[in-house]
Amino acid sequence: MQSFRDYGSSAGRAGNMDFTRLSQNVGSNIQKMSSHISDIERMVRQIGTPADSADSRDRLHTLTHSVHDIAKETRELLKTMSNLPAPFIQIEQRQQKLLKEKLFNQFMEALERFQRAQRQAAQKERESVVKARAQSQAANNQSGWNPFEDDGSRTAGAFAPSTQTQMQVEDDMSLQILQEREDSIRKLESDIQDVNQIFKDLAVLVHEQGEMIDSIEANVEAAQVHVEQGTSQLSEARKYQAKSRRKMVCIIAILAVLAVILGLIIYFSVPKT
Repeated sequence: MQSFRDYGSSAGRAGNMDFTRLSQNVGSNIQKMSSHISDIERMVRQIGTPADSADSRDRLHTLTHSVHDIAKETRELLKTMSNLPAPFIQIEQRQQKLLKEKLFNQFMEALERFQRAQRQAAQKERESVVKARAQSQAANNQSGWNPFEDDGSRTAGAFAPSTQTQMQVEDDMSLQILQEREDSIRKLESDIQDVNQIFKDLAVLVHEQGEMIDSIEANVEAAQVHVEQGTSQLSEARKYQAKSRRKMVCIIAILAVLAVILGLIIYFSVPKT
C-alpha cells in the first residue's frame, strides 16, 4: 500500500515534470516571438520607403498574427504553470519561483517590443494617409481652374471625356489607397487590443508585484491613445476624400453649362449665309 509520503513524492515528481515541460514550451515560444518581432521591426522601418511593397506588408500582417497566436498560447501556459502545486522541497520551490519570474520578465519584454513595433506601424500608416491626402489635393489643384478667369481657349478640350475618365481613375485610386490604409489601421487596432488583453491577464497572474502592474497599465492606456488618434486621422482623410469628389463633380457640371452657353453664343453670333 502506498503511504502518504510515497504519494506526496510521486505527486511532486509529476508536478516537477509538468513544470519542466511547460517552462520549456514557454521559453521556446518567447524565442519564436523575439525572432518574429525582429522581422516586424525591420518591416515597419520599411513602410513609406522605396523598399515598401504590398508583399512586405502582407508578410508584416502574417508575422503580426503569428506573434499574437504565440503570445496567447504563452499566456495560457503561464497560467497553467501558476496553478501547479508547489514542490515539497524548499530548494525546488525556490528554483521554480526564480524560473517563473525569469520567464514572466522575458515574456513582458517581448510583448513591450511588439507593442512598440505596433505603435510605430500605426504612426507610419497615419503618415501614409496624410501623404495620400496631400497628393490627392495637389492633383486636384493642378487639374482644377477658375472658369471665370479663363479666356475660353480651354473650354472645348480642357475636360474632354478622356480627361474626365483619367481624373476619375486617379480619384478612385486615391480612394483605394485610403481604404487600404483604413484596413491596415483597423487591423492594428484589433492587434493592439489583443495585446492589451494579454497585459491585463498577466496583471492578474502577478498582482502581488505592484511595480509590474503599474507598467502593464501604462502600456494599456498608452496603446488606447494611439488607437484613438489613428481612427481620428483616418476619419478626417475619408471626409476630405468625399469632399474632393463632390468638388470635382461640381466643376464638371459648371464646365458643361459654360460649354453649352458658349456654344449658343457662337451659334447665334455667326452670321447666317
